[in-house]
Amino acid sequence: MSVLEAIALGIVQGLTEFLPISSTAHLRIVPALLGWRDPGAAFTAVIQIGTLVAVLYYFHSDLARIAIATVRNTLRGKPFESFDSRMGYMMAIGTMPIVVMGLALKSHIETSFRSLYVIAAALIGLAIVLMLAEFLVGARLAKGEKMKELEDLSWREAVVVGLAQCLALVPGASRSGVTIAGGLFLGMTRETAARFSFLLSLPSIFAAGMFQLFKARSELFATSQNALALLVATVAAGVVGYYSIAFLLNYLKKNSTYLFIAYRVALGLLLLTLVFNGALDPMK
Repeated sequence: MSVLEAIALGIVQGLTEFLPISSTAHLRIVPALLGWRDPGAAFTAVIQIGTLVAVLYYFHSDLARIAIATVRNTLRGKPFESFDSRMGYMMAIGTMPIVVMGLALKSHIETSFRSLYVIAAALIGLAIVLMLAEFLVGARLAKGEKMKELEDLSWREAVVVGLAQCLALVPGASRSGVTIAGGLFLGMTRETAARFSFLLSLPSIFAAGMFQLFKARSELFATSQNALALLVATVAAGVVGYYSIAFLLNYLKKNSTYLFIAYRVALGLLLLTLVFNGALDPMK
């Protein structure tokens, strides 16, 4: 992989990791459209560490407060005394399903799930799910129901959104897409659903990145060119990812996810058309 390709893929990762349009799908589609090799699941998982750093930096004050409260209250024997300490445990519990499913489906994630047929179906399928969630939000707002803020979340929300996050193992589904949709179904505001999605993503992105980094280290660092490409892509993903977080949170304060729904459907249909016409090989 050239440095130019690495920069391009890092930018794609940073732009799409936090928007509900699937970063793994775009890291599979963009190289296919440009005639580049599929960077692979290991490369995709490792450069997500860049976007992990972006989340850590963007939410550093919230995360510091959550970490301090979790440790302090746990040592005092009252682990769930404050909202911040509960949030720490909710993030941990919400991460367990995707860790279990990720290990169970590891071989499929690295092979069959990367088929362009699967990605196109996931893009369109999650668009329909998001649309249903938006309809439900509209109905609740029309009735004057109060939507949930971050402070209103309970163990139920952590478990349900954590289970929804498992769908992100399928390229095209989108980690932020499935968790935001889950949050909307549970009555969260759009901004709260996105914020909780970002917080919940931290442990799983870190675990996946470290696992793939260790497992595929001989391939990823086989040459200085490979190592440089990985570093450049990760840095680019982190820088662009930071601004992507800010954009989405501000956007969802006043707007719905219909823009992303339309994009997902259009991209999915385009992908299917290119595959059916033989312009793209679904497995290359």
